[in-house]
Amino acid sequence: MTASPAATASPALASLRGLTGLAVRPAAERFHSRHDWLDSRHSFRFAGHDDPAWRGFGPLLVINDDRIAAGGGFGMHPHRDMEIITVMVEGVLRHRDSMGYSEELCAGEVQRMSAGTGIVHSEINGADQPCHLLQIWIAPSRAGLAPSYEQKAFAAAAGWTPLIAPDRAGGAMAIERPVRLWRGRAGEDAASSQTSPGPGARALACASLPLCQAAEAHGWIQVISGRLSLRLDPAAERGEEPLAVVLEAGDGLGFAPGTRGELQPLDPDADVLLFELR
Repeated sequence: MTASPAATASPALASLRGLTGLAVRPAAERFHSRHDWLDSRHSFRFAGHDDPAWRGFGPLLVINDDRIAAGGGFGMHPHRDMEIITVMVEGVLRHRDSMGYSEELCAGEVQRMSAGTGIVHSEINGADQPCHLLQIWIAPSRAGLAPSYEQKAFAAAAGWTPLIAPDRAGGAMAIERPVRLWRGRAGEDAASSQTSPGPGARALACASLPLCQAAEAHGWIQVISGRLSLRLDPAAERGEEPLAVVLEAGDGLGFAPGTRGELQPLDPDADVLLFELR
């Protein structure tokens, strides 16, 4: 495993550094692990990488942006007392576990596991092409839950699609924590309206993505691909001016309760996750 040196953040996201209520995590500053079969970027501490400033964001403990080579993968390994979410971006991953599940996880699908009292599982790319996924770990509300598994395909529609919710609202999968997760995309209509935009490109002709987390919850944005313009309105009682920045693939941003704002896709492949955290 190799660790890449720290890189300079993009001026857009770096401009938010030091502002009250924001946790700024540029893509280039994530931890980096590399094997012959794995290229992984870690938003928070993982695999021997550690920084007291990046040991999670509330209950959100891990966001790993993994690219697994053909034939590579994670052999059988254990988990306990953790909510594990895998968002499949490209390719296919074969999952097997001690609960008896043996499944293929394909692009566009999401997997949710409650490790609870303990599971053992493997994740192998048995295809002849690399695969790309985001794996997310969230602390459960309590320890000792019964292990469970769920997997579902979500249509690649424009706007916000609910992936995870404790009450399964909007067709989302369950989680043992009052946390919600949405995936936002530019959508196919946007992909046909503009291609290969330059650095100064205007927003695409598609629906904007208002930040929809509850006012009393923290939020985290994680960009999967493409670029998005973010207008951020801090809580009114903090007396701060609205902010406008551009987020790029791999960028992450946490924000305090009461923050409002809107994302606008700039690229046809713009793809982003939004977490509501409690």
